[in-house]
Amino acid sequence: MIRRRPGDDRGSVVAEFAVALPAVIVVLVVGVGVLAAGARQVRLQDAVADAARLAARGEPADRVRAAVASVAPGATSSVEPRGDLVCVTGTVATALPLTLAATSCALAGGL
Repeated sequence: MIRRRPGDDRGSVVAEFAVALPAVIVVLVVGVGVLAAGARQVRLQDAVADAARLAARGEPADRVRAAVASVAPGATSSVEPRGDLVCVTGTVATALPLTLAATSCALAGGL
């Protein structure tokens, strides 16, 4: 029979690892989610800029909406004139509890 001596720490590393592992996994999942949201924000900003140029040239509203919707399913857009400018605002949800938004304007009648 094996007797354990007082102060023997065998097995404590495994127990500490089992306690810390869920916290490490949560940090990794949140980090990946934040990186994905950042990438989606960049794609949304590019799509909204393209949509603003399309709207300023007088393209049909369906084509303007399609430019923003190409970012992700569920992306929405709105077009509003602001003086000599045509501005497009796009929004899209993320896997995290965040809603991303981007706005871009172009000179109306521009080529």
